[in-house]
Amino acid sequence: MVECVVIGAGQAGLASSYHLTRLGVEHVVFERGEVAQTWRVGRWDGFHLNTPNWATQLPGLGASDADPDAFAPLAEVIALLEKYAVEIDAPVQSGVGVTALRRAAAGFELDVDGDSVQARTVVVTTGSFQQPTTFPAEGPSGVLQLHTSAYRRAGDLPGGGVLVVGSGQSGCEIAQELLEAGRSVHLSVGRCPWAPRRHRGRELIRWLVDVGMMDDRLDTLPTPAARLAGNVTVSGAHGGIDCNPLLLEAAGAHLHGRLTGFRDGCAVFAADLAENLEKGLTFERDLRQRFDDYARAAGLDLPQHIPVEQEPYEPRSSAELVLDAEGITTILWANGFRPAFGWIDIPVFDEFGFPRARRGVTDVPGLTFVGLPWLHTRRSPLLLGVGDDAGHVAEAVAAAL
Repeated sequence: MVECVVIGAGQAGLASSYHLTRLGVEHVVFERGEVAQTWRVGRWDGFHLNTPNWATQLPGLGASDADPDAFAPLAEVIALLEKYAVEIDAPVQSGVGVTALRRAAAGFELDVDGDSVQARTVVVTTGSFQQPTTFPAEGPSGVLQLHTSAYRRAGDLPGGGVLVVGSGQSGCEIAQELLEAGRSVHLSVGRCPWAPRRHRGRELIRWLVDVGMMDDRLDTLPTPAARLAGNVTVSGAHGGIDCNPLLLEAAGAHLHGRLTGFRDGCAVFAADLAENLEKGLTFERDLRQRFDDYARAAGLDLPQHIPVEQEPYEPRSSAELVLDAEGITTILWANGFRPAFGWIDIPVFDEFGFPRARRGVTDVPGLTFVGLPWLHTRRSPLLLGVGDDAGHVAEAVAAAL
């Protein structure tokens, strides 16, 4: 019988391990792959963190000589988490997959690579980005369909143009990378908003922390379903840049409305492109205004921002895209992820697949979660805030033992 099993050795699992050790709780961390496995297999090669290095605030993490205002590339993120696991002496067992979790008389029973493990408490830290949102199994013939989680680099794709479906963080950043690789890119634009990387000389995340948006809670969302929405679009590549559909169009991308389906070798789009772009522009304007209000109230002496007048957008594309005529050989689905907790045979999940929990603590004694979007605040899944939730959960675990 183990006092506590932590499932997953990403930032949430490692931060939970740190706090459990601090509280003297005997535990083990089961990881199906290696430390930072999701980072290893679910990001493209050119990925950079969208938060600056100073925002990596894991508990017990040693000092770093990295530029605090730089944006770490993927290899540095993985190396940092590997180093962190060693520094905190996390009891990680790599290559150990948990395939089922159920209640037992003395706590919980886990199916672990064919064996059964008994635990008094469990901390689930597998995240919500485990199940890519599905896309049509039968698409246009002769066209490769790929989810962004399986994309690694432009050179792996067939030669020709790429239709990117979805204008959230991954969709826009990969579209930018494809344009830089000389590819013809068509982007199906959804309702994801975008933000400025910098405003009046200050970086976005610093603004979000200072104005209190990182402490927004779930009840600030329009509906609980908004937890499934794409992240605000901005990029950590090239030292941190703006990245949104209008900038991509200026760089050569062809914009379309929301994809509604395929017909006779054509991609068919809704007539909502101008509306969706206006949502993004409105969000950015409102965000800048909130930053300005804060700067005024705080007496900050900052350079002035001179807004660029945006002419009414006139769509330059038709409602249908003939894939063969445009040389489209790849459809890249940037339509996000869904929670995937089907392996947990305990009825604690809501209609969206998220656990019903108060800051990660469920009504089932001893069952907790860390690292999910909006688990407590906007910062909950981020390297900036996951440690705080991990500390709260660890205290709950210790109290349950």
